[in-house]
Amino acid sequence: MTTTYPFSAIVGMDGLRLALLLNAVSPAVGGVLVRGEKGTAKSTAVRAIAALLPAVDVVAGCRFSCDPAAPDPSCPDGPHEPDTGEARPARMVELPVGASEDRLVGALDIERALSDGVKAFEPGLLADAHRGVLYVDEVNLLHDHLIDLLLDAAAMGASYVEREGVSVRHAARFLLVGTMNPEEGELRPQLLDRFGLTVEVAASRDTDERVEVVRRRLAYDEDPEGFAARWAADEDALRERIAAARALLPRVRLGDRALRQIAAVCAGFEVDGMRADIVTARTATALAAWADRTDVRTEDVRGAALLSLPHRRRRAPFDAPGLDEDKLDEILRQFEEDEPEPDPDPGPEGPDSPDDGPGGPGGPENPGGGPQEGAGDGAGEQTPPAAPEPSVPDPRTGEHETADRETDSARADGDDGAGEADEGTGGAGGERAAVGAAEPFRTRRLDVPGLGEGAAGRRSRARSAHGRTTGARRPRGTLSALHLTATVRAAAPHQRARGRRGPGLLVRRDDLREAVREGREGNLVLFVVDASGSMAARTRMSAIKGAVLSLLLDAYQRRDKVGLITFRGADAELALPPTSSVDAAAVRLERLPTGGRTPLAAGLLKAREVLRVERLRDPSRRPLLVVVTDGRATEAKRAGGPTPVERAGRAARMLAGDGVASVVVDCESGPVRLGLAGALARELRATPVTLDELRADSVTALVRDVRTVSNPRRAA
Repeated sequence: MTTTYPFSAIVGMDGLRLALLLNAVSPAVGGVLVRGEKGTAKSTAVRAIAALLPAVDVVAGCRFSCDPAAPDPSCPDGPHEPDTGEARPARMVELPVGASEDRLVGALDIERALSDGVKAFEPGLLADAHRGVLYVDEVNLLHDHLIDLLLDAAAMGASYVEREGVSVRHAARFLLVGTMNPEEGELRPQLLDRFGLTVEVAASRDTDERVEVVRRRLAYDEDPEGFAARWAADEDALRERIAAARALLPRVRLGDRALRQIAAVCAGFEVDGMRADIVTARTATALAAWADRTDVRTEDVRGAALLSLPHRRRRAPFDAPGLDEDKLDEILRQFEEDEPEPDPDPGPEGPDSPDDGPGGPGGPENPGGGPQEGAGDGAGEQTPPAAPEPSVPDPRTGEHETADRETDSARADGDDGAGEADEGTGGAGGERAAVGAAEPFRTRRLDVPGLGEGAAGRRSRARSAHGRTTGARRPRGTLSALHLTATVRAAAPHQRARGRRGPGLLVRRDDLREAVREGREGNLVLFVVDASGSMAARTRMSAIKGAVLSLLLDAYQRRDKVGLITFRGADAELALPPTSSVDAAAVRLERLPTGGRTPLAAGLLKAREVLRVERLRDPSRRPLLVVVTDGRATEAKRAGGPTPVERAGRAARMLAGDGVASVVVDCESGPVRLGLAGALARELRATPVTLDELRADSVTALVRDVRTVSNPRRAA
């Protein structure tokens, strides 16, 4: 058995450790979402906290971990006999990214149910995780329907399986922990809201701390058992402190003053709904219990808000979650001024009353909230349960920079003529500084034609495990979605030959049919953006960036992968390899400089090469090419060779021959238009779209399905 890395040996990462400990104290907080770059020990911390959880009493032989003191009345393995309990360690169950719905919620043996009339249910990971920890690494890469099932179970404390008239319900209460790398894509806002707390982690930039991380990791790898033994005393003290905080939690008083502070903070940050208030209240209560107190103070509310609100506040598209701490302090300070009178202390002579002193229950707080806990190495911070923690460490370890768009907008816009003048400069000599994007808007949906079988998403039609039923077929592997009518039709002609005498239907394996369903898939949307001098007029480039940003937002909502190619000067550049992180593409677009000649052919050829490689990596994900250009091609001519326009046309025909679904966004403006983008669209067999036609509220009708080789006459 592998020895787990000790939780108390983790260096730094105060916010992550605190969030995990608070959920260990109060599972009602609702779990933790850990956001951070690769290699920051996210998984190590999650696996380590499971070893600190108290042992649980379970009914012997129950596959659903029922509590013998209060067994689940609807447990599929019940009813349970009394006095059949046994103690075992709390489990940590890992949900792999490629898990199926059956593996998550459990599966019914449909063949036995039809042929033998037996409700044979095989529990899934939700049953295994009951009263333990469910860990989802790379939660942002899970299919949306799996995340919905997971979070619904976490919210209701139960899992429901409803299939073909058979209903199974069992308890599923667990500590939900998800980790993700934001570079690989974000979670939808409504799913972010279902996680109780969120923490940002980043590698330390302090040399001494990094050295200590490496030293401890090398020592652990060399002798895991010996390393764990050296930290055993700290682990035991931490385990006892968790147990003591759990016992104290029911006696913690959340006064009206603390509730008003929580409401003021949540209203001040304009969070949606009431879940933020509830989670913040539970977190503040857990913080007080962790500090060995029975009253919730201002520093508890502040610490709880830093953990529960960053992913719930309203923010612009592609903004990273975060919280303005200055604004938080201002709200709390304003609350202090509006309500200077403290709450009366109920029962000052009772056995649970905290010691008198500055910062007592309802009294004025010390400026700054008392001394701060140092990052240290994580070993000296674990104190016995009797020693209260003086303050709550800041749960965030890094800062998020926001792009300053006001600088560009404050400068005077150049006219179109200034941008065209750069055409003759060539190379990078005509480079202009990046301009900010115009305000994004809601775009019309562009679909890839045909029926795909790619990753679940919301763009193009595809065969999928979820959606409307369109037919039936023989099962491929384990049967999960029975088509009952087709199964009965297949079995009915053979009943006499099989010797049927009673009313029941005799069904064999060959009779079973599974449902064929049609839903939506996510695509690879590859943007090819003209950044040459002909596009460099500031007002025009701002509008173009705004249009591409709008398409990126649409791609994020439809769960697409995106890539970004830019061409200017003498060549094309893959500014962003295909990724699920749409916000990374938005950042690259924001910083995109312009100027120089227009190597349109190079941009198209680069797109063809990128699509070729991606087709080998993920053949089931269909591409959608979006070319944003005015159609000009002005690269340097080669002696005796084709003109730039001819080279661009040849590259476009090669892409069309590959069967790539394409859209050409025509950026040409002004009273005189050459129609070059339209000509390029004909060569690509693509749908030409103007900037105005991209808008969902545009009066101009836009063809939604992109027509490719399947209908070349339409493009012509």
